[in-house]
Amino acid sequence: QEELIESGGGLVQAGGSLRLSCAASGRTFSYVPMGWFRQAPGKEREFVAAIRWDGGSTFYADSVKGRFTISRDFTKNTVTLQMNSLKSEDSAAYYCAAASRRRWPIYEADEYEYWGQGTQVTVSS
Repeated sequence: QEELIESGGGLVQAGGSLRLSCAASGRTFSYVPMGWFRQAPGKEREFVAAIRWDGGSTFYADSVKGRFTISRDFTKNTVTLQMNSLKSEDSAAYYCAAASRRRWPIYEADEYEYWGQGTQVTVSS
């Protein structure tokens, strides 16, 4: 059974940092893009960042560009989102996802097939 499991969420003060990790089990997703999305209460799920299947290219939402970094470790089958200079508006549940096909860039939620259960990030101002 394919599974994506996020970890690393928590409570942090504005200006601080958090590192989210997504571990894949049941299969390897090394042949498709991987992404991070987030959803705040009362808002739609929004794209945060994506990384190409070979790790050679990344794509970010304008709201996080320059503050967040996505990376992937093929030996550990993990994807990481390093979040720096956090703002209160970054507070949300963060979801890791694996794309359904080999296309780049890919940032629409309906183009991602596998999803984790989410991890909560709360930034206090």
